[in-house]
Amino acid sequence: MTNLDAYRISSEPFYRPVESEIALFEAAHKSRMPVMLKGPTGCGKTRFVEHMAWRLGKPLITVSCHEDMTASDLVGRYLLDTDGTVWHDGPLTLAVREGAICYLDEIVEARQDTTVVIHSLTDDRRILPLEKKNEVVRAHPDFQVVISYNPGYQSVLKDLKESTKQRFGAIAFGYPSPDIEAEIVAREAGIDRRTAEVLVRIAERSRNLKGQGLEEGASTRMLINAGLLVAAGIAIEAACQVAMVVPITDDPDLRDALTGAIAACL
Repeated sequence: MTNLDAYRISSEPFYRPVESEIALFEAAHKSRMPVMLKGPTGCGKTRFVEHMAWRLGKPLITVSCHEDMTASDLVGRYLLDTDGTVWHDGPLTLAVREGAICYLDEIVEARQDTTVVIHSLTDDRRILPLEKKNEVVRAHPDFQVVISYNPGYQSVLKDLKESTKQRFGAIAFGYPSPDIEAEIVAREAGIDRRTAEVLVRIAERSRNLKGQGLEEGASTRMLINAGLLVAAGIAIEAACQVAMVVPITDDPDLRDALTGAIAACL
């Protein structure tokens, strides 16, 4: 059996529950239900999966999806080595065989002809056909597919097929309430609560500009980055520019509006 120690999370990743998402995920895992995590970038979806893998004591195999990813990147391929041509399992196949959680991060970035490979794993068959190897792998009882999905990226060319969506139970994520978000930022960045509250107020201002030139407002992840800079001795105005303003827009007017929002919150 393959050693999955490298995929096990040894210490608890900090995650602050917002609603009943932990109980929902535990019930889905017990039922062997595939899970879709829907929410904006940087709101805690990946941290939640890491926390749940630790909580359930399961290995977590993460795949960062991208448009050049092929089905072979997921399931495996024959490769040449000193012994000749040898089959090497891909991350999905490894998870299927060994009973790990396979997390496909930002699955909408992958091509649709690649994501259909999970269809036979996300219904009652729970099998993975390896056509090149002429083998059908039956999923380990503990195997689970989890995908993350940002509805804000929906477009005609970049969206999940309905036949894929309807195979999953979905848990909706959003940015936490201001009190909880300030608690998270203070804890993760190592800053005082008052500074964290200021960063959250700035983020709320930026999120109000979504659809008015900004595709996304400042995420919780961005707030933590700004907080880390403050903890390292950078002035809060400069930290916000580096972590929250410059990364999300190149538009001078929007940058001025965000800079004004920072000044108004200080």
